[in-house]
Amino acid sequence: MLITFFKRIGLGVLSLIMVVVLITSIIFLSPVDPARLTFGQQFDNEMLEQKRKSLGLDLPLRTQLVYYLRDISPVVFSKQIPSHLREKVLARIPLGITNLVLKKPYLRESYQTGRAVSKMIWQALPSTLLLALSAIIIAMILGILFGLISALNEGCWIDDFLLTLSTLGYSIPSYVSAIVFALVFGYLLHHVTGLNIQGGLKVLNDLGDEVWMPRNLILPSIALGIRPVSVILQITRSAALDVLEQPYVLLAKAKGLPKKMIILKYVLRNSLNPILTATTGWFASLLSGAFFVESVFNFRGFGQLTITALLNYDVPLLLGCILTVSVIFIFINLSLDSVYRMIDPRVE
Repeated sequence: MLITFFKRIGLGVLSLIMVVVLITSIIFLSPVDPARLTFGQQFDNEMLEQKRKSLGLDLPLRTQLVYYLRDISPVVFSKQIPSHLREKVLARIPLGITNLVLKKPYLRESYQTGRAVSKMIWQALPSTLLLALSAIIIAMILGILFGLISALNEGCWIDDFLLTLSTLGYSIPSYVSAIVFALVFGYLLHHVTGLNIQGGLKVLNDLGDEVWMPRNLILPSIALGIRPVSVILQITRSAALDVLEQPYVLLAKAKGLPKKMIILKYVLRNSLNPILTATTGWFASLLSGAFFVESVFNFRGFGQLTITALLNYDVPLLLGCILTVSVIFIFINLSLDSVYRMIDPRVE
């Protein structure tokens, strides 16, 4: 088991390196100059060259990749630590002519604001995680419920109706759902729902103080959760239909066990593995899907931060956001194995 765990950790690290290499290559091989975008309308070539040199953009692409990997890596083999990494060092172990250095990952500073990328991500990420968590909870509750109803009424009009709704819900992009919900429930029916068409979890009141506004989470969560509801519904229906045909379920029915007990103890529990696979995958995907939903509702979170970094061509911030999503994907996939073993001992 430990060997498998470390293998997966190694594959995760390799995936992160490939993400960095791929994204960095795309960014730096594009015709846009990130240093140019840090200036206003007035600048000269000498100022531009000094800026490019200070940002390390005058170096070859291969060198920039090596330096960036060194900065974000928690383990570094080096004779001498660069000055900008010295405060990140946690431990230094001499190894002959070199040192094994353990340090905090350094995501550098934003080209546009000069602030530390890690702090900017840390401030924006909790709102988006809460949004994604709310959306996936809604999706799990409704998807499993409707999936079981559909499976227990196979071939009836209820089954056809729910399958039609799930197909429609999956076909509609999240940003389209967000626009519809914002216009209908946030604008046209605002006097009934009391929900705002735009706004984040923290807003400024009339006195200029920052206050919490939890109701601004409702519409984005529902809009973001519509597509996973459709997927979980169909997966639950398919898994439940398969379990309903198993001998132990038929035996439980023959014994006269209550229908509720059969559904909860046998059907639902033995259908959870494919449901969990879809749910965990969608939770990580919702962090990416939240980019567009946050833009529609002006929900200032991680998604909007990523889009701003992309529009401003803020390379360190953009790479930091992409790496954060990649780490979350890898962590969820590693955690999924443990969850499988808790639910289904046969996985051992």
